[in-house]
Amino acid sequence: MALTLRERTTRDRTTRTRTRSLPPLGGDAPGLLLAAAGVGAALAVHAAVPAVPKLTAAVVLGMAAAHLPGLRPVVRGVARPGLSTAGKRLMRLGIVLLGLKLSLGDVLGLGWATVAMVITVVAATFGGTLWLGRRLGLPGDQPLLIATGYSICGASAIGAVSQASGSDEEDVAASVALVTLCGTLAIAVLPLLQHPLGLGEVEFGRWVGASVHDVGQVVATAQTGGPGALREAVLVKLMRVVLLAPLVAGVAVAVRRRQRWNKENIAGPTAKESVKSDTRPPIVPLFVAGFLAMIVLRTTGVLPERALTVAGDAQELLLAAALFGLGSAVHLPTMVRTGGRIALLGLGSWVMVAGVSYAGVLLTT
Repeated sequence: MALTLRERTTRDRTTRTRTRSLPPLGGDAPGLLLAAAGVGAALAVHAAVPAVPKLTAAVVLGMAAAHLPGLRPVVRGVARPGLSTAGKRLMRLGIVLLGLKLSLGDVLGLGWATVAMVITVVAATFGGTLWLGRRLGLPGDQPLLIATGYSICGASAIGAVSQASGSDEEDVAASVALVTLCGTLAIAVLPLLQHPLGLGEVEFGRWVGASVHDVGQVVATAQTGGPGALREAVLVKLMRVVLLAPLVAGVAVAVRRRQRWNKENIAGPTAKESVKSDTRPPIVPLFVAGFLAMIVLRTTGVLPERALTVAGDAQELLLAAALFGLGSAVHLPTMVRTGGRIALLGLGSWVMVAGVSYAGVLLTT
């Protein structure tokens, strides 16, 4: 039955009123939805090409989304708050769950010589990369973040330290992009060097675990050397992850001291009175405490294998969403301006971690 003019007018007015009453989709929602879509795309890429880790795909897709003409205005506009939330809060949750992959028994089972080797590799890589990055004049916290990513566990470590240091999002994104690129190249390069360097299955696995950045990249690289290589690589890699907690705590202490020094020596005498009342980063951030608590929980053995599997899947999804958010903050023109210096730092740090870990493996096996 056809509607009269009055009935159509009433219907249209009611529709407009209902539309106006609906809350607009704003805040974090658009960005989180876009991050979820990015995670789905990363899973599809990994399913199609298993050699590409999910987290690596997530970073690359985030970078692509930030530069595609159709998505670029969305990424930089309405989706930016949610993508930033993903890069920070979801990263923290993912790091907490990462602790469930660790057991104190597994780490100690490596032997004290291997533990000492891993600590030496991390310290030498972190200190050397930080020094070289500052000598090259890289801006902001990029030397600190890149040093962290190469020495500990790639993008996850960068995210953790950036939370303690209060680093700019652009510095975090550029560091994640560099570390992800080099870690991805390691998947293809390191297996080619196994036999020329005279490494057996166990030695190759430990070398990969001590020198490759992200856990997924370690698995993808080490599995080419056989099941023994994969087991040793994962154990050594997780030992490096354990060192994330003291490193973040050390960065937090350094930030607090720097803030105090700046206020007492630059801001003037009047700032001294307010130092104690100012908000300062905690020595052990809450998410790091959660990370340590999860290690203890895993060590107790009370969690069933099914729960650990679910937690592992959730951890990968959270980190993938976080890395998509970080990747979307990469601004390629800015990276190009420091491209030569940041590439030189990446190459130097890569040679450093590979060389020190190779020497350490030869000395301890």
